[in-house]
Amino acid sequence: MAALEEGFTLSAVPLGAGPHGLLGVEQSDRPDQFLVTDGGRTVILYKVSDQKPLGSWSVKQGQVITCPAVCNFQTGEYIVVHDNKVLRIWSNEDVNLDKVFKATLSAEVYRIHSIQGTEPLVLFKEGAVRGLEALLAEPQQKIETVISDEEVIKWTKFFMVFRHPVLIFITEKHGNYFAYVQMFNSCTLSKYTLLPGHEEKSVIQSFTASVDRKVISLMSLSSDGCIYKSLIPIHPNDPEKNQRVVRSLLLKTVVSGNVRNGVALTVLDQDHIAVLGPPLPASKECVSIWNTKFQTLQTSKELPQGTSGQLWYYGENLFMLHGKFLTVIPYKCEVSSLAGALGKLKHSQDPGTQTVPHFVNWETSQGYGFGSQNSEQSKRILRRRKIEVSVQPPPSKQLLSTIKKDSEKRIVEELCKFLASKQTPDFHTIIGDIVLELLGRHKVEPSFYPRNALMQLIRTHVLSYSLCPGLMEVALEKTDVQMLQLCLQQFPDIPESITCACLKIFLSISDDSLQEAEINMESVSDYIDSVQEEKMEEQTEILHNGFNPEEENCDNCDRELNKKPQDTAEETTSCPVIPKRAALLNAILHSAYSEMFLLPHLKDIPAQHVTLFLQYLYFLYLKCSENATMTLPGLHPPTLNQILFIYS
Repeated sequence: MAALEEGFTLSAVPLGAGPHGLLGVEQSDRPDQFLVTDGGRTVILYKVSDQKPLGSWSVKQGQVITCPAVCNFQTGEYIVVHDNKVLRIWSNEDVNLDKVFKATLSAEVYRIHSIQGTEPLVLFKEGAVRGLEALLAEPQQKIETVISDEEVIKWTKFFMVFRHPVLIFITEKHGNYFAYVQMFNSCTLSKYTLLPGHEEKSVIQSFTASVDRKVISLMSLSSDGCIYKSLIPIHPNDPEKNQRVVRSLLLKTVVSGNVRNGVALTVLDQDHIAVLGPPLPASKECVSIWNTKFQTLQTSKELPQGTSGQLWYYGENLFMLHGKFLTVIPYKCEVSSLAGALGKLKHSQDPGTQTVPHFVNWETSQGYGFGSQNSEQSKRILRRRKIEVSVQPPPSKQLLSTIKKDSEKRIVEELCKFLASKQTPDFHTIIGDIVLELLGRHKVEPSFYPRNALMQLIRTHVLSYSLCPGLMEVALEKTDVQMLQLCLQQFPDIPESITCACLKIFLSISDDSLQEAEINMESVSDYIDSVQEEKMEEQTEILHNGFNPEEENCDNCDRELNKKPQDTAEETTSCPVIPKRAALLNAILHSAYSEMFLLPHLKDIPAQHVTLFLQYLYFLYLKCSENATMTLPGLHPPTLNQILFIYS
């Protein structure tokens, strides 16, 4: 289910009166603050919780802001472009934009993108891309043409797919649409032709997209009122070839097909999208939330004063123009139960998919001027009015030096100091570098296994498999089931081959070894303990009833002992594995996986272990069946959907 709460007006002055309307709403470096760019001359910084502006900056009379202002999350400064080619950088302390840092570029800018975890990038109208630092080092550098003549960029979005920066932009030429996907770690640009499905050819009015590990889900709202979906691979088989993807119908007639403007859509999560536009030809404009899994309308709210057909969302707030004023409407979305059936309930993430960073050894891209934020060669410089201040060295430098030569005890001491210090925006990247440094030393010195330090780093909740791909392999090599359990609980991007390797170890390790391991028992404590207690009580009753002082004839005892086993309550509720093994198997059930990629690896598990796993799944199913709600008691137990999905 989803709900739209009562909205409120954020701006006290009319917006969107300029030639380009309202250009954009962008996140600032503080979660509750947003940059609002009017299509005329003004950028306003708002604090949503206080519903008031914190600052306002304008360009001179005769100048026009031509793309939304964004925040550079690495420096806390703001960036905007006016008159297509003039780039300005300023801070909160600046008052007059005419006196701040200025760079005149050689080509017209379409959009500046900036998200947490990487430097801002600049997309030019001809399709070329540059990292901000490389561009400012030589503002008049030649900008190549990427798209063809008469091809126009219509929409663009920037993702962090783990630690990979990925840009997608959509172009249109003579009614045909094309998608370009730029991978900055490999400097590859792939082009896709968006082919219509069975629907009649229609004009696409709005785009939105979400991303996972392997594909970009591109959704488009067409002039026929329907929403279509295209799946674009992040890693194409042949990047040099112009590939084709077909649009398939996702939702039918979500807005009136007669509307030619004033419509928009945006992805809220993996199951929900927000749509702006009138549902019927004669109806008023409204904002609505749809469930894409079940194809149902969840909620809607009328906008009687009309809207500009622009929609943004951050956190749990929708931003839109209602009449001439910027309005914020909070919303709530419950995760669809189908997500639980796929085993991804706890890994639901905010769209934009600033997802868990992904580690790659990527160097500065000379071709695109886009480099790693940790590169020693890329030194950030804060541009103030007339002052240049060098960025201080990262606080992790001492810790990385300690890892190279000191004992684990000393490393843990320095690590505790570092974790207690103030976290920076690139905290997750630094944590990944620390893990890689520890693993690198372990590779050189196999006897060096800094388990305590690694466990502390995993518990920071910022790591992923891709950020430190060697970590789980080392844990598998050491049969460190506690670390593997923690990784399964924390990492959303574990390959299915590694998940199966964990399952193989969890099923094969001896009970004696498990008894010595420290395992998190939260997922089994309630229902496994009750089973064990019931079993002990039943055994006590059997012993007591097996001896009757008044019965002198032992034939009755013989008959009881020689009875064949029946489907008694004791048998159906007897867990086939010890509690610690059950807790490990539950970690497998909770992990995110794809059935397509999981099945090929299951054949590597011996038959007797597969049988044991199936017996445990059957036991969980029986325990679920004992409750009217078909759920297991306790904290974070497996759901019935997770049990049945893998059992099938």
